[in-house]
Amino acid sequence: MKVVLSQESIDCLVKILSYYQRKGHRKYGRKIRARILNRIRRLKDFPMMGQMEEHLKETGLGYRYLIEENYKIIYLIYNDYVLITGIFDTRQDPEKM
Repeated sequence: MKVVLSQESIDCLVKILSYYQRKGHRKYGRKIRARILNRIRRLKDFPMMGQMEEHLKETGLGYRYLIEENYKIIYLIYNDYVLITGIFDTRQDPEKM
């Protein structure tokens, strides 16, 4: 199955990397980005591996998520692809999702 990153999820990855670069932790930022991308790649073979996202249940779209470090990878499963819709810092208020 193909995995597609939305523009919003790409923007989230850029913000994560930029945050750690500004804080002087460029290497750690790259490490986090790599770990998130590796987790996303696993969805190609195991799209159902994530749990249902309770905070988005009312949409009725079937959002699922994976956790990597402090980040929640939010995605939807379609017939022939997985769409990564966003990457959310779990230290924030879930209502911001």
